[in-house]
Amino acid sequence: MKRMESNYIKALLRPNGSKPRGRRVWSIDLETVWLPFFTATNTMGETAIAHDALGAPLRLAYGADGAVKFSKAGKPVIKVAKEVADSVKMVRENFVAGVLAYAHEVVTENPDGYKAEIEAHIEAGKPIMERDRQALDTAIASMVDEAIEKAQAQRPKVKAKGQRKPKVVAEAEKEAVAVTA
Repeated sequence: MKRMESNYIKALLRPNGSKPRGRRVWSIDLETVWLPFFTATNTMGETAIAHDALGAPLRLAYGADGAVKFSKAGKPVIKVAKEVADSVKMVRENFVAGVLAYAHEVVTENPDGYKAEIEAHIEAGKPIMERDRQALDTAIASMVDEAIEKAQAQRPKVKAKGQRKPKVVAEAEKEAVAVTA
């Protein structure tokens, strides 16, 4: 199997410092990345995306009744033209396939190195996972203590013999037992 272009992979992993700020499609800027890319692919005959889709890539969304859609905040809903959105989806799917193909090539060509890398990841992650587990245990115990205190504060001051516990107290005690078990 021919090894993927190493410079391409290195370029994907190198920070480039540019931070576009427009409308994003697949978390990538539409105006500064997708439109120039698809214009270039159209120019080279690799795609045939309609000129109107690239010329007006953002469009009002319409309901089934033909009326303009509005968000709950009262703003008009803007969508990306279907041809552009479909082309981005295809690029995304091909990108994922390429990334997985590269990983498969590395596993095939260097299984021992890949296995060692995974083992190093697991070992390096253990202290972080343990710290997070302890922090979560502490947070849950604190939440249970607060729930019990709240339930006890709502408990009637005098309890007649044989009277049942208030539902809130019984539920908090049951939750405390379930969490500590």
